[in-house]
Amino acid sequence: MPSRSEQHEWHGVVLVTGTDTEVGKTITTAAMAAAAQSAGLRVAVIKPGQTGTNTGAPTDADVISRLAGTETVRTLAEYPEPLAPLAAAKVAGLPPLDLSDVVDAIRAEADKHDLVLVEGAGGLLVPMGLRASGEPWTFADLATTLGADVIVVARAGLGTLNHTSLTLEALHRRGVYARVIIGAWPAEPELVHWANLGDLVPHMVGALPSGAGSMDPGVFRRSAPGWLTPALHGVLDNWRVWAEEAG
Repeated sequence: MPSRSEQHEWHGVVLVTGTDTEVGKTITTAAMAAAAQSAGLRVAVIKPGQTGTNTGAPTDADVISRLAGTETVRTLAEYPEPLAPLAAAKVAGLPPLDLSDVVDAIRAEADKHDLVLVEGAGGLLVPMGLRASGEPWTFADLATTLGADVIVVARAGLGTLNHTSLTLEALHRRGVYARVIIGAWPAEPELVHWANLGDLVPHMVGALPSGAGSMDPGVFRRSAPGWLTPALHGVLDNWRVWAEEAG
């Protein structure tokens, strides 16, 4: 990965992607926002494309607002079907996300906040929308256009090493600095979880407990700094101690 001091604190625009869908991106984004706010930072969260609005489930913005209490939480476009944003736009006959518009919206919030968290949809290379040229763009394209750092939210269980390595390699090839957060560490970890942790720790800047999204918002906000390292404005500074407590 591109080199950077592990003491580096993440400010400015930070993109949050995942190794797949349903890996805990939204809860992780909320935890990052809560920890940064506890550290005194002005935080905004942007969701470029929210899909699946016809399911009746709370939107990602709703979840983040409830858990983190962040004042500025913006969704730039919503689509009814639970598909990748570009596909959802086509199916609904709605305008797809324009890369330039998304970049402008993010930069506008960056001018007013210390940290802007941008949550993607699915994984890194999911088609998000269209460029002015008519070509699709992905979350990876957004990262390179903005020159932003990326958090990769990963699973704890079987299959995560391959998926995480693929995502990190794709970012590395684009010159993007990235680190990993486990989106849901199980209450009763098994051998596979501990084995995966040993491989992932060199890349990790956090780990959330399974079920964090079901916590009372006050408990969530008080707990969030303990799930993240100082680089992300948390207090987790010893993985051995964390592992002993988690186990």
